[in-house]
Amino acid sequence: MSRVVAERVSYHVDGRALVDDVSVTISPGQFRAIVGPNGAGKTTLLRLLTGDLRPDTGEVWLGERALARWRPKDAARERAVLSQQVVLQFAFTVSQVVEMGRAPYRDTDSPADAAEAIAEALAATELTHLAARAYPTLSGGERRRADLARVLAQRTPVLFLDEPTAALDVRHQELILSATKELATRGGCAVVAVLHDLNLAAAYADRITVMAEGRVRADAAPREALDAELLSEVYGHRMVVVDDPVHGTPLVVPARQAARVPG
Repeated sequence: MSRVVAERVSYHVDGRALVDDVSVTISPGQFRAIVGPNGAGKTTLLRLLTGDLRPDTGEVWLGERALARWRPKDAARERAVLSQQVVLQFAFTVSQVVEMGRAPYRDTDSPADAAEAIAEALAATELTHLAARAYPTLSGGERRRADLARVLAQRTPVLFLDEPTAALDVRHQELILSATKELATRGGCAVVAVLHDLNLAAAYADRITVMAEGRVRADAAPREALDAELLSEVYGHRMVVVDDPVHGTPLVVPARQAARVPG
């Protein structure tokens, strides 16, 4: 299983640091969430970790080799990426979209292995009954699950997920994060997910990276990373952190002022 290491990476656009001197290590068996307000640099950091962007300074390592030295095909067998936005207008069926995840193995895949990976990914995302549906006819949440199924079918030891729960209802948020968490805990995969929901991050992540203005403000287990004072500063809104009475994980609650009644 591969480890992903970013060593003091920075990335600038028009002289502004979107990611500024960030170092993180994602180990096999770890589910890491990256959180922070809009514009914090979360997606940019993820794209640096995947190799979609090259850092201006610093280095990203995949396993024992610098990411820049990996051939694209070899890297695709090592790590799978769910982008924040997937644009696909052609009328591929859901099954065909998921099959795209097997592209890195075209020269070695047997029909049985490919079919097994596709069926398993469809089942994990509850899309088996929609396998023959045209992708453009799906709802936003169904498309997101199909995109994730493609990533799961790739069967790589490292998964990068940018807002995997976007457009999903509560049931499917829990389904998807449970499935990817199991890949980490039982399968030994390294999973990195950009999440906006702090409570989902607290419930599923082993470690949380809190970002703001391109820098890492906390990098620790959920109970330590989700500090009320830090979150209030980072998000510019007062936060209260309590214990979830059901699961015992931190529960982040934004403070709200009582509504004023006119007159």
